[in-house]
Amino acid sequence: MKFSTALSPHVQPVNSVTRVMFEVIIALVPGVIALFWFFGWGVLINVVLAVITALMAESLILLVRGRPVWVSLKDLSAVVTAVLLAISLPAIAPWWVTVTGIIFAIVIAKHLYGGLGYNPFNPAMVGYVFLLVSFPLPMTSWPAMTGLGTMTLNFQDIAQLILFERIPENADYDALTMATPLDALKTQLSLQKSVLEAQSGAVFGYLAGKGWEWVSLAYLLGGLWLMVRKIINWHIPAGLILGISVISGICYLIDAQIYAPPMFHLFAGATMLGAFFIATDPVTAATTVKGRLIYGMMIGVLVYIIRVWGGYPDAVAFSVLLANLAAPALDYFTKPRVFGHRA
Repeated sequence: MKFSTALSPHVQPVNSVTRVMFEVIIALVPGVIALFWFFGWGVLINVVLAVITALMAESLILLVRGRPVWVSLKDLSAVVTAVLLAISLPAIAPWWVTVTGIIFAIVIAKHLYGGLGYNPFNPAMVGYVFLLVSFPLPMTSWPAMTGLGTMTLNFQDIAQLILFERIPENADYDALTMATPLDALKTQLSLQKSVLEAQSGAVFGYLAGKGWEWVSLAYLLGGLWLMVRKIINWHIPAGLILGISVISGICYLIDAQIYAPPMFHLFAGATMLGAFFIATDPVTAATTVKGRLIYGMMIGVLVYIIRVWGGYPDAVAFSVLLANLAAPALDYFTKPRVFGHRA
């Protein structure tokens, strides 16, 4: 009797790049919805613009490199990079900021090093840091949260502001923007006010900042979903959360007047987004168990140090890129012992 035998591997893997990236996109949906709820249509416009630009840039660079286009596009890695960068940008950032950042992330940070699997740095964070250093004004101009601003913008107003940089009539640009909780806290502390006095402002909520805490909780929900689906391991998120909690807790116990409590640093800014969606990038992160824990803790500590004593209110992007540099060394020094060998 003749049997048809398939070529190896005979056991097909459960995960694929496309499936992993699709699961990440699904897990980001709660965070995107929360951002849209609190910051308006600009969030969705940025996401759509970023995805279109990423697909076009990916296609063009693949054609230049002589690589098959559809094979790479369908893995959805470019889409994930686009969404991560888009939701990190202010919701009223001009269109050219989004387009420039995406092109830099895809062409320079990803394909200059050989494409998916070869890039040593997280492409979305490279694009973000490039924009932050090059265009600090639009990158730090977040719109006033729904209910806190002096005027409400509809879809048409937001679209004109992003695409044509046209401010609505009888409106002032300063009236459309508002400092983030991290930025507001840093500014108030520089004016010799205490943390308690600083957090009495309109932008602060129960855990961190009004709206921002709900966005962080949405990212936390999506991150837990990724862990349940076994898309990511718990080591890096746990290490990052532990790292920022320990150092912020120590400083808070030393002087609660000038150091915010750990809960504020966990739910303000991009901590949860970084812990579950950015730091866990399998290409640029450490791979050993001990290495992942140290890698996550390193990012958490660096985030706090830059936030408190550095020049930027939030520091997830800088911290992740610095940890990317250390990932090969962490893997080298935390290699598990080969079975049968003496320690």
